[in-house]
Amino acid sequence: MEITAKMVMDLRKSSGVGMMDCKKALKECNGDMEASIKYLREKGMSKAAKKSDRETKEGRIYAYIHGAGNIGAMVELNCETDFVARTDGFIALCKNVAMHVAASNPLAISSDDLDQEVIEKEREIYRARALNEGKPEKIIDKIVDGQIAKFKRQSCLLDQEFIKDPDKTVKDILNEAISQMGENIKIARFSRFSLGE
Repeated sequence: MEITAKMVMDLRKSSGVGMMDCKKALKECNGDMEASIKYLREKGMSKAAKKSDRETKEGRIYAYIHGAGNIGAMVELNCETDFVARTDGFIALCKNVAMHVAASNPLAISSDDLDQEVIEKEREIYRARALNEGKPEKIIDKIVDGQIAKFKRQSCLLDQEFIKDPDKTVKDILNEAISQMGENIKIARFSRFSLGE
């Protein structure tokens, strides 16, 4: 059975699990939504969704400087307790997120945080490009919507492919950490520095 993007998104909404894990679950369960939810629960992946409303007041600020010192990133990751914030696993997660920020240069944590002005400028550029390429007027909006969705995936930290494992997004990595550590974890903020910028 073909697994569609809509099926993956529907499962993601109901489970709170990352897209790649949802796609895998749907493949394993031949597209059956209920069986896929059960599969994810059995694997302990939907734990992250249950913890997402819990308060995160502890955590760590982590700085990463790449190579010769030309690029750096600073991230703030929050969790529920100082105990978890001091664990090797949490520190490794902070380092991985900071390294990812340094390498991928995201614009925002999630699509909700993206500046609407930036999105509208991108929309104008994509529309003008489609018109210049002679695309039919009736499909231009669909083309532009698809390009905006791709722009958001590439620009938003949580939706980006994780640099160490492109089969997972940064959100998938966070959800795995939440399942392993048993606490809600959130990326509160980040900043990237590049020499001369």
